[in-house]
Amino acid sequence: MSSPGTSFVQIKHEDLLFYENCGGGSFGSVYRALWISQNKEVAVKKLLKIDKEAEILSVLSHKNIIQFYGAVLESPNYGIVTEYASGGSLYDYLSSEQSEEMDMEQIMTWAIQIAKGIHYLHAEAPVKVIHRDLKSRNVQAHGSFCVLLVVLFPLGFQICDFGASKFLSHTTHMTVVGTFPWMAPEVIQSLPVSETCDTYSYGVVLWEMLTREVPFKGFEGLQVAWLVVEKQERLTIPTSCPACFAELLRKCWQADPKERPQFKQVLVTLETMAKDSSLPDQCNSFLHNKDQWRCEIESTLERLRKLERELYSKEKELEERERRLRLWEERLMERSNMTPSPTSLLMEHTNISPVSRSRKSIPVQTAESKPIQKPLMILALLFFLALSVFHTTVHRFLWFLLPLTLSGLQQWSQQCRSQLSPPHPQQWRHREGEQYSAGQGDGCA
Repeated sequence: MSSPGTSFVQIKHEDLLFYENCGGGSFGSVYRALWISQNKEVAVKKLLKIDKEAEILSVLSHKNIIQFYGAVLESPNYGIVTEYASGGSLYDYLSSEQSEEMDMEQIMTWAIQIAKGIHYLHAEAPVKVIHRDLKSRNVQAHGSFCVLLVVLFPLGFQICDFGASKFLSHTTHMTVVGTFPWMAPEVIQSLPVSETCDTYSYGVVLWEMLTREVPFKGFEGLQVAWLVVEKQERLTIPTSCPACFAELLRKCWQADPKERPQFKQVLVTLETMAKDSSLPDQCNSFLHNKDQWRCEIESTLERLRKLERELYSKEKELEERERRLRLWEERLMERSNMTPSPTSLLMEHTNISPVSRSRKSIPVQTAESKPIQKPLMILALLFFLALSVFHTTVHRFLWFLLPLTLSGLQQWSQQCRSQLSPPHPQQWRHREGEQYSAGQGDGCA
């Protein structure tokens, strides 16, 4: 933004006392700090520059959205100052032993709070915003804790980390942002997105609360991207999961963004489920019998690992084939550059230099001599030249036959020479003597 200081409070870097690093957000690290002049505990997200996140947060005000206090605009100490959520993230809570005592009431309360926060961004904020990085790590517990049966439960959650967010009017095209297990297929592919990409991520967060499992546990980001986009894989919904929750999850994970519900519809569905008197018993039974359905999730993960291993082996096989092909091509090029041509070998075997062949070996044709069949020699040379580009075995076979062919050509060349060269004087004398002897014999007879 051109003049960021005009739309929100500027906080001096010297007015902040930094404590420990409490996590990392989009494009920056988050620290717990004390805002000295206000005597207030805050969270400071350090950035390389002040970008759209401060502009987005400055126009938002909702109880389920993290409260924005201001920004540090002093280079190189850029940062965003927000409310500090002392309760930690939803991800941390679901990973703790306390989450084992969760029941449907807590899940419904938190699911509605998160849905209300996203609905505010999409439909009620001064400027419509798409979060694009909704996940359990970006949902922070706020307020005090409720003591229930000696177990602490956070009273509510707020959505934070808007580093990947965009104003809805600016979302004609997106780059890859977010965390793959929570990302919608169109976000993974950097396609144009709508607000329903947050619906997909919300379904993953709801699945986390129901199963208390890590989505696509053990898989790297690109592996998850391949499974979600290419193989149309989704997180496993256990067969014993209440039907209304299972149906909501399937709707949130539709491949076509237009088929996913808006958050207004999600809230209506959740409120209807909260009024169902039979649902709490079904949901609590599901939550407290995790050992019975956890094997279904593990089975799916094992199947996906096997699929990934098969893909990896195929990739390695293709890489090995490409390597051998390149090696074969390099060897073939080396042999074609180092191997002498058939023309030079023919000249060496016949002891004819190019100059002597052009000047002396070409006979003068007369009426009594037969013409030399030069086209046959040219075709033979072209034949051997064409075969020289084949595999090494073909080369060796040719060089085995070449001496026999050359010896035949040499004999044929000598015959042509003997026919075209004039007779020696001694041969004439020998022939005249034979004719004289034959004449005497006729006379005597």
